[in-house]
Amino acid sequence: MVVASAPPDTLAPSVQAVRAVLDAVCDPEIPILTIADLGVLRDVRIAAGCVTVVITPTYSGCPAMHAIDQDIRAALAAAGYGEVRIETELAPAWSTDQMSAAAHAKLRSVGIAPPAHGAHDKRALLGRKVPCPRCASLETERISEFGSTACKALYRCRSCLEPFDYFKCL
Repeated sequence: MVVASAPPDTLAPSVQAVRAVLDAVCDPEIPILTIADLGVLRDVRIAAGCVTVVITPTYSGCPAMHAIDQDIRAALAAAGYGEVRIETELAPAWSTDQMSAAAHAKLRSVGIAPPAHGAHDKRALLGRKVPCPRCASLETERISEFGSTACKALYRCRSCLEPFDYFKCL
């Protein structure tokens, strides 16, 4: 894990400094994405010297949340923050629409097709083709509803013949 060096002001830690540290906390399943890129990091609050970090799972039962909790604690401890609370917020539910534009670009750069925008309206996704992240062809087909993780499906491009993961819309 990479830890940003943003030494806290011991008298009054700032939300901006805490967020700078958290910007280096990566998703354990897709380590090219940070929890901020993914939209899992919801809020940072500071009161009476205690740092509260609010996170939301990508789906209930996500196995990565325990690791994310530990990584947040480790990063903040390494940066000198003492009292840290992690709150899990389930509502509003996380959706792929909360992923940043940087997250979409990072996914494409490693051959994972990012989710379509507007995932909250499943009707808008009907019939929409998944573009190949390698050659951008729309001539793709789903091979399996489940890919390397539960949040991805396995596709194949009919143009370049490469298989690829598609980050499913949630």
